This record gives sequence, structure tokens and C-alpha cells, in this order.
Amino acid sequence: MTPNLRVKSQLARNNRAHAKALWPAQCSKLMLKVLRELTTTFGFSVALGELRMIDGHWYITHSGLLRLANRRLCNSIRVEPVLQLSDPSTNRWVFKSTVHKSHHSRGFVGFGDADPSNVSPLVHGAEMRVAETRAVNRALRKAYGIGLCSVEELGWISEPSKPVAGSRNSNVRHESNGSKDGSTRLRDQLCLLIRQHNLDPNLVKSYAAHFCGTETLKEASRDLVESFISHLAASANEDRNGLICKLNSYAQPVEVKQ
Repeated sequence: MTPNLRVKSQLARNNRAHAKALWPAQCSKLMLKVLRELTTTFGFSVALGELRMIDGHWYITHSGLLRLANRRLCNSIRVEPVLQLSDPSTNRWVFKSTVHKSHHSRGFVGFGDADPSNVSPLVHGAEMRVAETRAVNRALRKAYGIGLCSVEELGWISEPSKPVAGSRNSNVRHESNGSKDGSTRLRDQLCLLIRQHNLDPNLVKSYAAHFCGTETLKEASRDLVESFISHLAASANEDRNGLICKLNSYAQPVEVKQ
């Protein structure tokens, strides 16, 4: 076995293990088979937050696409606003991104839009950056032939969850168990990130509560916690030193006894 095949084989085993730990209820044989194909073809890593499983489907993340471009020695990524389709007064932005895989390759174009109606309330006011990210994601997916949608393109994924009215025939015990299982999976994901990047769990909890706009992490909705986990993974992978500085800002000052 060549070194390259050995590395891919090890990554495939690691991805399978991490996926089963993070999303045990969704890891069917078909989903694991798709994961193996994504691993061997593109080299994506579940542990690094490059892939996410949502409602039984795989999605790529912005950090995963950027790392793929780096591995494939992407020549350039050019991004520009489409002003004729944008409306700054209503925070609506449209961006165009062009990816050149090599110096002489043709450009792969992608467009991304964002406005207050299709982004999370957590990022209201940052629609321009969201639109830029979505445009880059679409262009990179076209350039490298990735059929998966990216997490950042799913405007609904970060929306606060709406309460579901229970019917008279609803199984209350079943709903409760489902909620518990979901919370457990999110906790496992967060614990995995903390261990992987050697982060202080108490500081992470404080940061998470502030990010979700709640007093404690337990009070945050599932969707808000998912958004935080995605944000934490991206921050840790792209700028761990910056993340550590951010976490340290949540440390309680030490009282000096007189």
C-alpha cells in the first residue's frame, strides 16, 4: 500500500469512528458509504469540522472547502459585490466569486446572497460577510465538482427552532427521548472539539452562553447550540490562537487577598 493510500485509509477509519460518535442515529450503511467516498475523493475530515450530517444528509463546511482548495493548490479566489442586485439600506447583499484552479484555467463562478430573512438572528448586521462566504462556497463547489451543499448556504439551519404543538395522539415519552438523544449528540460534539483542540471546557461554556444570548448553555435552543459548535470548529481550525484569546476573555479575574 502506497503512503497516500495508507493515509486515506486511516482518515476513512477515523471519519467513520467520529461520525458514529457524533451522529449515531443517522449513520446508516448508505451514509457511511457516502462518507467513505467523500473521504477518498476529497480528503475531508469529520474531526476537523469539514463535514456535518444534518437530517440524514452530508453537508460540507466553509473551512472544509478552503482546506480542499489549499490542498489542490488553488490559484486564486476573487470576490466582488454585485451592487445592482444589492440593497445596503435593507442589508441585502449579493456577491460574485470566481475561482481559478490554476493560472491558465477558466474561472468557476458562484453567486451568494444574504439578507435578514435568510440568515440567523445571531449574524444580523453581518449579511455582507455571509453573502461573501456563500459565494465563495458555491464557486469552490463548482470548481472541484462537489455536489454537496455547504452548511453556510442553508439559511434555515441557524434559525431558532419553533415549538412543535403536540397532537392528542402524540407519544410524549418518545418526544422526550428524542430531545434527550439530540442534546446528548450535541454535548458529544462539543466535548470532542474541546478534547481535540485542548480547550478549557469552562471557558467554552461561558463563551457558548454569551454566543447564544443566554445565561447558561443549558438554556440555549438546539439550533443555537449547533450554530455555536459550527462556529467553534471553524474558529479552532482557522485561528486557534485567536480563539484562545477570545476564550481567555471569559476567565473570571482572580481576587487577591489583602
